[in-house]
Amino acid sequence: MGRGQSQKRQKPPDEEEASSNSKLTPERFTAFIISSVDQLTEDTYQYKFELPENSHLGLSLGQHIVLRGLVNGLEVQRAYTPITPVNAEGYFEVLIKCYETGLMSQYIKSWKEGDTVFWRGPFGGFPYAANQYGELLMLVSGTGLAPMLPILRYITENEDDETFVTLVGCFRTFENIYMKSLLQDQSRFWNIRTLYILSQEHSLEDLPWSFQENTRIGRINEKIIKSVMNTCRRQPFVLICGSVTFSEDMEKYLKAIGLKEESYFIF
Repeated sequence: MGRGQSQKRQKPPDEEEASSNSKLTPERFTAFIISSVDQLTEDTYQYKFELPENSHLGLSLGQHIVLRGLVNGLEVQRAYTPITPVNAEGYFEVLIKCYETGLMSQYIKSWKEGDTVFWRGPFGGFPYAANQYGELLMLVSGTGLAPMLPILRYITENEDDETFVTLVGCFRTFENIYMKSLLQDQSRFWNIRTLYILSQEHSLEDLPWSFQENTRIGRINEKIIKSVMNTCRRQPFVLICGSVTFSEDMEKYLKAIGLKEESYFIF
């Protein structure tokens, strides 16, 4: 997930805070090499970065890292949440949507395999322990899917974790659903289910049959959330990630339904 963007003038070389030991720290930017670039949609890409000697990035669930870019003499910083499992060895991946007018997007769209990119972190996070909640209800929009993927895989890879998960993904069209294969694989686990809400599709008949049953056309609203919560197998704890507007709308709907602030978490 991409977060707030900040800008400042480029620092003189002698003030540069970048290191290149491939050990991620919150204080200093560290160099990482792009090992692959995969375009997922017309404006969204999946980038894979190398880690030395099968090491781990060292993130906990839901944590994000900060990217530094340089555009027209301006230093730009933006936060993203890696989509890889927290125990992934030798690499990490990020999901990034590029915007026509975004300064950072101009920089990111120039990336190619073998380029060096600077990150620092980790920051934030969602404290989670196996079986801490009976069910997690994930409300996501677009690249807000990013922090949910490591949590999903953490649950399904732990045989002792019996937490139910309902993921509600909001996208414009079927083609805009990111990581379809991974999400389909995850939904085959006994405790995972997925629901897609597509705002710009016209007919479910145009979708592959395997998606038709768990997809709705339109926009998420209070009525849909209440309906989903009523079908949850246990009292859910809600996770929210998307644009500022999406998160505000989801919080408004949850409060209208009667949920208290301690019953949900916004990334």
